[in-house]
Amino acid sequence: MALKGWGESARYAGSKDRAFVSGLVLDVLRKRRSLGWRMGEDSARAAALAALRFGWDWPIDRVAQAAGDSEHGIGGLTDAEQTALTTPNAAPAPAPVAGDYPDWLEPRIARVFGEGRAAEMAALAERAPVDLRANSLKTDPDRAAKALQPLHAMPAGVLPNAFRIPAPAATDRAGSVETIPAFGKGWFEVQDLGSQIAAACAGDIKGKQVLDFCAGGGGKTLALAAAMGNSGQLYAHDSDARRMADIIPRATRAGVRNLQIRSPVEAEPLRGMEGRMDLVFVDAPCTGAGTWRRHPDSKWRLSPEQLERRMAEQDQVLDQACAYVKPGGRLIYVTCSIFAEENEDRIAAFLARHPGFAVRSAAFEAVAGHATPEGFLRLTPLSAAADGFFVAHLERIA
Repeated sequence: MALKGWGESARYAGSKDRAFVSGLVLDVLRKRRSLGWRMGEDSARAAALAALRFGWDWPIDRVAQAAGDSEHGIGGLTDAEQTALTTPNAAPAPAPVAGDYPDWLEPRIARVFGEGRAAEMAALAERAPVDLRANSLKTDPDRAAKALQPLHAMPAGVLPNAFRIPAPAATDRAGSVETIPAFGKGWFEVQDLGSQIAAACAGDIKGKQVLDFCAGGGGKTLALAAAMGNSGQLYAHDSDARRMADIIPRATRAGVRNLQIRSPVEAEPLRGMEGRMDLVFVDAPCTGAGTWRRHPDSKWRLSPEQLERRMAEQDQVLDQACAYVKPGGRLIYVTCSIFAEENEDRIAAFLARHPGFAVRSAAFEAVAGHATPEGFLRLTPLSAAADGFFVAHLERIA
C-alpha cells in the first residue's frame, strides 16, 4: 500500500523509476537484517545502500552518485558507509540475521529446521520465480510450452503442467503473463509450484464429490477442477464472500463446468452436504510464512498474537470441514506456512478431538522425498524450489 501510494503521488517518476523503487524496497525487506549486518548498522538507509552494492552489484561509485543526487538522493555517503561498502562485516551472523527473520521466531523456526534453519530461511528471502499451471481443460503441456516461449518459460518439473519463468535479475522486470494471448483464453493460471503440488495431492478425483472449503480467490479450486476433467461435482465455499468474487469469471475463462459456488451470503450454504463428500480440501487461513519471498513485508509485521489467532482459526476450520467427509472419504489440510504450530500441532490436536480420522501419506511419488516422518508433506524454497507449503492427508475411518 505504501509503494502504491508513493507511485500515485510521485508524478515525476516514470514506470522505470517506479519499478526501480519497488524492486529496491522489496529487496531490502527480504534481507534487511543481513544487509544491516554487513554494514554494521541496523537502519533502512544502510540496508538500501547494501542492497544496491551487494544485491544489485552496483560499483561503489555508482552507489555514491545515486545517494548524493541533489534532487532525489538520500545524502552523500559517510566515511563509515564507504568503508562498509568496500569491506563489509564478514563475521558469522546468528541464524535470525543470516536468515533474515525476527528474533521471536527463532525457537519456532529452529524446531522445524534445526541446524539448517539459516540456509532454509535465506532461501525464503530470495526473489521468487513466476510459476504457471497449464490448464488441462484447455491445452496440453506441449502446446503450453510453445505458447510460453516469448516469456522464456520452462517446465518446472514434478508436475507435467507446471511451468516456470525464472526470477528476474534485481535490475530487470519480469515479463507480463497477461500479454500472452493464450492467457486470455484460459490456457494458464499463475500459481506457485508448491500450491500446484498441494492441489495434486488430491490424487484421482474424476467423477468425485469434492468440497473446496476455504476456496478464497479460487487458485486451488481451478486446479482441482482441471484434475476432475469437468466430471463429478466441485463445490467452492469460503467464510468470506468477498474473497470469492473472482472465482466465477476465472472459472468461466478456464472452461470449468462442474463448479457450484456455495456462498456464505446464503442461509446455510452447505446444508445437506454433511457426510457426503469424497474429498474435503481445506486450504486453511494461515500466517503465509511460506510466501515471504513474494510478500517480505509480512514477516516483519507478524506477531505472536497473530500466530495464535491463526491457530484458533485453523482448529475451527478443521472442526467445521470434517463434518462433510463421508465414511472412507478424505480430508486434505494445506497451509502455506512453515511453522509446526500451524501444521503438525493443528493436526495432532484435530486427531485428538476427532479419533474417527487417521493420517494417510500426503506425498505422491514425485515428491516423496519431501515427506515428514509423520507422513505429512513439507515443501520449502531450499528443498523443493517452491513456496513453503504443508500438506496433511487424512481419511475418515469411522
